[in-house]
This record gives sequence, C-alpha cells and structure tokens, in this order.
Amino acid sequence: MTWLDHRQPVPAELRGAIVALGNFDGFHLGHQKVVAETVTWAKSEGRPVIVATFDPHPVRHFAPHIPPFRLTTLPQRHELFRAAGADAMLVFHFDDALANMTAEDFVIKLLGDHIGATGVVTGNDFTFGKDRGGNCEKLAAWGASKGIKARTVDPVLEGGAVISSSRIRDSLKAGEVEVAAKLMTRPFALRATVQHGDKRGREIGFPTANMDIGHYLRPRYGIYAITARIIDTGQELKGAANMGVRPTFQPPKELLEPHYFDFKGDLYGREVEVRLHHFLRPEIKFDSLDALMAQMARDCEKSRILLG
Repeated sequence: MTWLDHRQPVPAELRGAIVALGNFDGFHLGHQKVVAETVTWAKSEGRPVIVATFDPHPVRHFAPHIPPFRLTTLPQRHELFRAAGADAMLVFHFDDALANMTAEDFVIKLLGDHIGATGVVTGNDFTFGKDRGGNCEKLAAWGASKGIKARTVDPVLEGGAVISSSRIRDSLKAGEVEVAAKLMTRPFALRATVQHGDKRGREIGFPTANMDIGHYLRPRYGIYAITARIIDTGQELKGAANMGVRPTFQPPKELLEPHYFDFKGDLYGREVEVRLHHFLRPEIKFDSLDALMAQMARDCEKSRILLG
C-alpha cells in the first residue's frame, strides 16, 4: 500500500480517490465504520481509497508539553488501513503551515487541487482548519465547488456511550485492557526496537526484551499477560510483561519489559510489537530478589493460563 505525504504530489493513479478523513488514532470501531463507508463508496465507482491521518497529532502540535497519548504509530496505522481495504495512507504533516491553513483552503486547495479527491468521508463531528473553522457542513459546501462530494458517518455506540479514542485511553490508564480491546477490535499494542538493558531479568531467571515506550499512551503501570509479534519474521510469542518503572531497582527507569515463554534467541535491535491482553497486578516494590522471583513465577503461570 502506498504511503503519501501531503507535501508531495499525489500519483496520477490515486487522483480522483475517495478519501477517509480523520485522525484515526486507535482505529477503533467508529474509525473502522468511516473507512468501511469510504471503501464501499469507492468500489461502487471504481475509484481508489485513500485514508488520511495526521502526524504529529494536532494536540501535540499545540500543546507539546502534555504527556504522551498516542494509541498507534504511523506504521501500525499503515497496516491497519491496508487491512481495511485502503490503497494508500495519506499523512498530513501537522506543522505551522497546516495549522494556519484556513478551513476553506484546506478543502479547495489541499483536498481539491493538490490531492484531487472526488469524495470525502468523515465522522459527523469532524472539524478542521485554522481555529477549527471548518465542519462537515462547510466541507460539503466548499467541496461542491471543486466537484468533491461529502458524506458523514454517525458515531458507534457501545454500552450506550460513544466509542472514542479518549474513552479507550481512559480504559488503558485504568488497566482495563479488555475494554480497550473490545472498542478497537484488537488488543492495545506497542511497537518498538528491543534495546540492551542492565540484564537484571537474566540474572534472576526471567530475561526480558526491554522496549522504550516512546510516544505511546502510558497504560496503568503493572504486570500484563501479553502476546507479541517479531516484525521481520512474523513469529508469535506469549509472555508476561512489566509496564512501569521497576520500583525494586534503582534508579527508576520507565520501560516495557516483556518476558517471553519458551523463547530462545537474540532480539536486540529487532522490532517487536507487544499486545496487552490482561492486567495481572500493579507494580510493587519487593523487599528481596527472592520475593520478586517468587511473584514473577506466579505472574508467568497466571499469564500462561489466561493466554491458553
């Protein structure tokens, strides 16, 4: 699937596309509904499908000081969009120029002249442009002048409440990873390169493949039952992981530390995606390594049972 940057020309074969427009962080059921409508529309007219997203997130641009909150990286979204039927992912690079673009120019000059869209699908609460000056009604009106048709998709409800990225973030911060997985149709997953650590896990019989949490949202600190995929080979693993600052060891260091069951091999420098399936317990500080090792053995056994 093609990866497009909005600052570069759009290939001729992708002009005339139907575009799903949104941020799509988390790519939850509501986002999936927008893209499904886009794919159905495009197929009915024999047109390509482009899913557009923003990076960095507009909130990060305007408030760079806030804690990390991303649910997906661009490579993860690229895979998700491809699986949903997109022909291309278009990344709107959210910089000062884009932040200061009027809503009308966004539609006429960017979506129309530059991208060559013939249709756009959004959620019904979508806003865009400088000072959020554009909404669905204005998108339809301005788009009509460039031959762009617009459709909106109603939100998806679960348990009587709208499914949103904010709701998923709240669930993860509470350790309710099963709730987040239901709303996203897949477990929350963190992807990073395995790095060298201080070898503490290896010394106590539970070697870990340490990963920097990066710009991802911080789920509740604690121990999780996990599965993982080694990106370059597709190999699937099961295990248990600590998410947090390892309070038993000094100095504190924030890491995701997965321990994989029955795995023999070297993961240093390789990219791995870790999925959080079940929250087992909060992080705690142990009085001794023996106490830590005994608890880790119990955590691993519980994880094996939960993961089947």
